[in-house]
Amino acid sequence: MANRKEPGTDLEPAAGNGLLHRRVFLGAGAMAGVLGAAGMAHAEPLTVPEWVTKPGKRPLPYTQPSPFEGKVQRTIPDQNPLYEPGSAAGRTPHQFLEGMVTPNGLHFEVTHNGVPDIDPDKHLLVIHGLVKRPLKFTVNSLLRYPLTSRFHFVECAGNSGALYGANPVKGTVQQLHGLLSGAEWTGVMLSTLLDEAGIDPKAQWLLAEGGDATGLTRSIPLAKAMDDVMIALYQNGERIRPNNGYPMRLLVPGFQGNMNIKWLRRIRLTEGPMQTRYETSRYSLLLADGKAAQYKLQLDAKSFITRPSPGYQMQGAGLYEISGLAWSGNGTVKQVEVSADGGKSWALAALSGPVLPKMLTRFRAPWKWDGGPAVLQSRVTDDTGYVQPTRDALLLARGAKAQYHFNGITTFQVAAGGEVSHVYA
Repeated sequence: MANRKEPGTDLEPAAGNGLLHRRVFLGAGAMAGVLGAAGMAHAEPLTVPEWVTKPGKRPLPYTQPSPFEGKVQRTIPDQNPLYEPGSAAGRTPHQFLEGMVTPNGLHFEVTHNGVPDIDPDKHLLVIHGLVKRPLKFTVNSLLRYPLTSRFHFVECAGNSGALYGANPVKGTVQQLHGLLSGAEWTGVMLSTLLDEAGIDPKAQWLLAEGGDATGLTRSIPLAKAMDDVMIALYQNGERIRPNNGYPMRLLVPGFQGNMNIKWLRRIRLTEGPMQTRYETSRYSLLLADGKAAQYKLQLDAKSFITRPSPGYQMQGAGLYEISGLAWSGNGTVKQVEVSADGGKSWALAALSGPVLPKMLTRFRAPWKWDGGPAVLQSRVTDDTGYVQPTRDALLLARGAKAQYHFNGITTFQVAAGGEVSHVYA
């Protein structure tokens, strides 16, 4: 017993300011040291709580979260009088969630003119334009085709856009990065339907249109449509909810969010992009020289820390897990690095599998906080070799008037008292 180490004393440093090697999560002995050092090893005898002494409630036909989780909600701001009636943006509370899949009721949404109440028995999808055989589909006819399930993220092009601003956002991860979610989508591959319609050789693009009062339309390259675009009918195993496109939506993996047309009603094949309102006056990527990259559609690699994050109060010095999300519209997350000293040194985080293309990946890194100031960052590299840039590098390329496609490194400061806030490095 004389040579026995105290819990947590054999943990291997990986970077400055207390970051530990990710193998902590791979070895049972090391993990036991973490738990012991966190004060969980000495449990008092169990008491008998009230809910053990009497029968519980009868189950419901469709269950809801526990009332004790009432704070885990989307944030939906009041109606902006400058926008169309019903316009809103519901943000996902990533600081309260775990894993890689967003629950349906918390999936983010951007609605430009309210949510339509669509009768699925009356809804139609038409494929026309530069095709040999224009086709019309009901929801039931689509359900007769082979269905495919895939995990993918959807992110609004304006997600994190406030970080282009001159001052750090005094808010939570939900306010900073909440226009992002990940889900399992099930539906019919668009290539199957286009092959059936017969593609005219002149067709290079398609125009997709939604069935709400906005009539939102976006141009999508035909090559992308034939690659991995899906007409999604189910989300996380159940029919897509009205806020996210019931009874069908387009899923365009890795491309900016509003191209994933909700309440899909029409696809028209064309020779070129159609220069519609939502790809000219909005959703173009402004550059530092004043020009706009109009058809920069793919979303580059990005990551952020969800815990600890603003609103989280550290509970004294000791061992913690730094956790967050990483993804890439270009492909698959290859690695995530975490820093506790503002980017002076970096440690590799552990990736929680499965790590899938164009899907959220959960990362974790063990951290021995000494109770003093710390500056937390994460940085992702995808399988194309793309490395998430710093905020300064992004501003240099795009200027201070940019709004969309912010994917710079996010920085959180931990004060000596344990309060966490968003800062610029």
